[in-house]
Amino acid sequence: MDFKLCNKNKKLLKTIALTGLFVGTTDLIAAYISQFIKTGQFADKMLYYIAGGALGLETSMKGGFWIGLLGLLFHYFIAVFFTALFFLAFPNVRFLSINKYLIGLLYGMFVGSVMTFIVLPLTPLPRSNFNLQSMLTGWAILGMVLGLPIAVSASWFYRDTPKEDSTTM
Repeated sequence: MDFKLCNKNKKLLKTIALTGLFVGTTDLIAAYISQFIKTGQFADKMLYYIAGGALGLETSMKGGFWIGLLGLLFHYFIAVFFTALFFLAFPNVRFLSINKYLIGLLYGMFVGSVMTFIVLPLTPLPRSNFNLQSMLTGWAILGMVLGLPIAVSASWFYRDTPKEDSTTM
């Protein structure tokens, strides 16, 4: 594989980065709104909690600028990772182009499943009780704020990029 950054690869990386930043932001906003609806309070320690996935809650909940920044970086890393995964799979997995809206919603559910059943159990974060309604609500939100924008962006990117431009990396 040739990994030199030609214009077509730069365009792909730029689209992945911008889409990842967008969905990371919409997901974070949705999480804050969801927590406010549930508790009636602003979740001022949410980024500390995210950092707790690496540091453990005892350390992360002490807070501070750097811990909040670490949580923010982890959050955006995850958003950009799942964006890149979809963009790289899109030209190679035929069914992803069937219906961008349906696939986007399903991708949000996929991301929610991976995070819930694979990633979070590997962290030192405490296990939460299983609640089907909360899980389905969370997955629906991820479908709307993460999956749909990723699927639409990938669909537009590959529609507007000639086939030989989009698959050479």
